[in-house]
Amino acid sequence: MAMGVLSSKRGRNSRRAPMAEINVTPFVDVMLVLLIIFMVTAPLLNAGVPVDLPESRANPLPEEPDPVSISIAPDGVIYIDNEAQAPGRLAEGLARIPMAADGAPPQITLRADQTLDYGRVMAVMGELNRAGFNSIQMVTNSSSQEP
Repeated sequence: MAMGVLSSKRGRNSRRAPMAEINVTPFVDVMLVLLIIFMVTAPLLNAGVPVDLPESRANPLPEEPDPVSISIAPDGVIYIDNEAQAPGRLAEGLARIPMAADGAPPQITLRADQTLDYGRVMAVMGELNRAGFNSIQMVTNSSSQEP
């Protein structure tokens, strides 16, 4: 912040009024740097398990807040919100998922690679059902072609 004193041309003993002005150049510089940082990091926030999703003509469902994402990678590894589960430990991982404030289970979003065996995906859905998660959304890529 810069402060100066205005001098008047009247006389030697005249009062000098303080001049206050704000230098906004550093503020603009900081804001532009923050803008660039957000522009660079925003695409990276959509991180997850790389899965080649199958295509579907179904209409998208409205999203609910804080869904739990279950992903099955092409090699068969199961992830709960990007945390890999040890083989045979899916039930323990599902038991650690917190319930909503009203006691209802959270929305489950299932992402499975299209190259996986149908039985593998159904086994995971069966574990979800056993754990009390009966509302499951399956994620696909959109397609305009009929099968």
